[in-house]
Amino acid sequence: MSNLNVIVIAIDTLRADHLGCYGYGRETSPNIDAFAGASVVGEWHIAPAIPTHPSFVTINTGQYSITHGIVAHGGGRDIPRTAPWLPQVLHQQGYTTCAVDNLSQWRLDFHRGYEFYIDPTQRRALSLNADNREINRRLLPWLEHHCSERFFCFVHYWDPHTPYLPPRAYRKLFYTGDPNDPKHANLAGMEKHRLGKVWRETWFNKLGPHITDAEYIVSLYDAEIRYCDEGIGQLLRTVEALGLRENTVIILLSDHGEMMYRHGIFFDHHGLYDGNLRVPFLVRHPEYAPRRLPMMTAQVDVAPTIAEICGITVPQEMEGKSLVPWLRGDRQDAVRESIVCQECTWQMKWALRTPEYKFILARQPDVYGTPLRELYDLRSDPRELVNMVERCPEIARTMEQQLEEWIEEKMRRNGLTKDPLLAHGLTLGKEEPA
Repeated sequence: MSNLNVIVIAIDTLRADHLGCYGYGRETSPNIDAFAGASVVGEWHIAPAIPTHPSFVTINTGQYSITHGIVAHGGGRDIPRTAPWLPQVLHQQGYTTCAVDNLSQWRLDFHRGYEFYIDPTQRRALSLNADNREINRRLLPWLEHHCSERFFCFVHYWDPHTPYLPPRAYRKLFYTGDPNDPKHANLAGMEKHRLGKVWRETWFNKLGPHITDAEYIVSLYDAEIRYCDEGIGQLLRTVEALGLRENTVIILLSDHGEMMYRHGIFFDHHGLYDGNLRVPFLVRHPEYAPRRLPMMTAQVDVAPTIAEICGITVPQEMEGKSLVPWLRGDRQDAVRESIVCQECTWQMKWALRTPEYKFILARQPDVYGTPLRELYDLRSDPRELVNMVERCPEIARTMEQQLEEWIEEKMRRNGLTKDPLLAHGLTLGKEEPA
């Protein structure tokens, strides 16, 4: 049994490519970047289930959503008691477990296995408005009181999530233009999706006169990251001050990213594009040398990795791989050749992603009129703007067959007779007009 503590820092809605340590040009993340310099950095860490609920269940169970059954945000199903649940596994092995989080508000049993479950957002009418300072006011005293125990602590920051309303002092950090200039056309089409109308009425109106520049909204997202980064810095300094650096593993990740205004998706996390699927994965371990992992890893690997770090036998029900050999530098080969991803909240889609290509398959049309089959060459088109299905039909057919075979095999293993996306149906998108 390991004597290491573990802190998991989850920053909701954080794209990897908006951090300096992943090559972003704006100085959004000085504290996270410094942390990355002392960490193992997963270059291509993929969320196989989006958005929040399915992703965090995948992170905690080490299972794909087709196995644990939580395929959508706001669905009607609880996490199965038969699924391995990382906090419970650690608590049973003697860890003091704590979450500073609000996911249990959605009755999905996220609090299971936590001896301490602290929800600062209870004081807020809109829980997403509890910022990193408010989270830290509850988190840091807990660490001070329990730092002599062997602990697992999960902390969940929400700052980059909509609405992007950082403190006023941050709102012009990354923007110098006129957000109201009528010449801007990059918000055209936003109201096509119901969320676009909601954004106009609920938080765009708090930013001043009629906003016309999507890049101003992007800059606010970046400002939220910078604001949250300062809270991360405060947490990391507290870890140092408490003398925890040498016996504490810190993992920083996100549940999913965010689409800015590509593919007709404005400032939300639906669409199986890399803006949503590629998330940060940073692991600072007192015995692991800093390095970068160029291979594809996934959220399904997080729970098995933490279990092995803690010296616990990885539950056989977990489907991900422990990344410890790669984190230590013992292995440099590919963790996997491909990863299957899904969503069933605003859109009902599956995707197969390899290092070179992504194939997206819709089970039903979406509100944007997106083609039911999409293929992207991630090397030449990393922003996924050119659908190659017609140009490369053989690649599309091969990937579609591989995807369908994976789904069929998982259905068979889990005793399912119907695709779980079709069986469940959309949640937030179910009221959209046909």
